[in-house]
Amino acid sequence: QVQLVESGGGLVQAGGSLRLSCIGSGWFFSDYDMAWYRQAPGKERELVASFTSGNNTYVIESVKGRFTISRDNAKSTVNLQMDSLKPEDTAVYYCAAGRWGMYNTWGQGTQVTVSS
Repeated sequence: QVQLVESGGGLVQAGGSLRLSCIGSGWFFSDYDMAWYRQAPGKERELVASFTSGNNTYVIESVKGRFTISRDNAKSTVNLQMDSLKPEDTAVYYCAAGRWGMYNTWGQGTQVTVSS
């Protein structure tokens, strides 16, 4: 059974840092594209960053230069390093896995709260 488990969320002051981690199990991790999404209260879920199986990375404009996505296929993990956090980064962050840009496996989510 494919599973994704996130960790690393929490409460941080604006300007601080958090590192989110996601570990996958039950499948060939290296074959899959991985991504981080987030959903803020009252808003739709949005893609934050992705790291494809072909080692292509992408981050949305609003977090460029502040967030870094990385993956370690040997450990079946994907991480999101978040620096210079802003209150508008407050959301539930989800790890996602899929192929060909279609993400259909999700973690349970981890809350990130940035206070001003």
